[in-house]
Amino acid sequence: MAGEAQTALLEFRGVNTHYGRIPVLKDVNYRVGPGEIVCLLGGNASGKSTTMKTILGIVKPTSGEVLFDGQVINNVRTAERIKRGIATVPENRRLFPHLTVLENLEMGAYTRRDTEGIAADLERVYEIYPRVYERRAQRAGTLSGGEQQMVAFGRALMSRPRLIIMDEPSMGLAPALVDQSFDTIAEINKQGVAVFVVEQNATAALSIADRGYVLQNGRVVMDGTARDLLENEELKRAYLGG
Repeated sequence: MAGEAQTALLEFRGVNTHYGRIPVLKDVNYRVGPGEIVCLLGGNASGKSTTMKTILGIVKPTSGEVLFDGQVINNVRTAERIKRGIATVPENRRLFPHLTVLENLEMGAYTRRDTEGIAADLERVYEIYPRVYERRAQRAGTLSGGEQQMVAFGRALMSRPRLIIMDEPSMGLAPALVDQSFDTIAEINKQGVAVFVVEQNATAALSIADRGYVLQNGRVVMDGTARDLLENEELKRAYLGG
């Protein structure tokens, strides 16, 4: 587990966001340390998607600061954030269905110019996901949900990220594939990539996470280690069916 004394890789400091006059995130504080897996739990309309958009720069804070590697990035454009080392696995994977698997993977490296490095990372993706190699010439839209998830993870790795943010990675997957998906996230993390994962499946997310936050109506109402959250009676009632 990453030490708290280290500079946070990603940090929200008192972040407030609005859509028009409607407040969405309300004085939110998050911290993701280098090499950590941190999960963000919450129901519909809790502010999880706005959190992801704020990390990527699609939504700007009304007040407060978003920092990446110790630098405020409130006014940094999305493409520049990706260059600095933030990658995303969006909700429902969002592959380009008419492009091949290989072309989708190459899109993950669109900000890079190091041809040899890109080729090496492509081989690394194929080593992690042999099925992706088998399907490399196939159109992404013809893949199964589990295969599409592998391609989405691989595409994120192609940008050589320091942090991957994942939006509901278990959504739309057959129950048998959910555990496999989270095992894969844990494997990605072992390569030194920090992960910030937004999920409604609290049990699965906390099973691999170091720490977690619970978001409700735009406010962080609970945070702690994954173990503490799994044992929290209030959380069990709300999210774990306890």
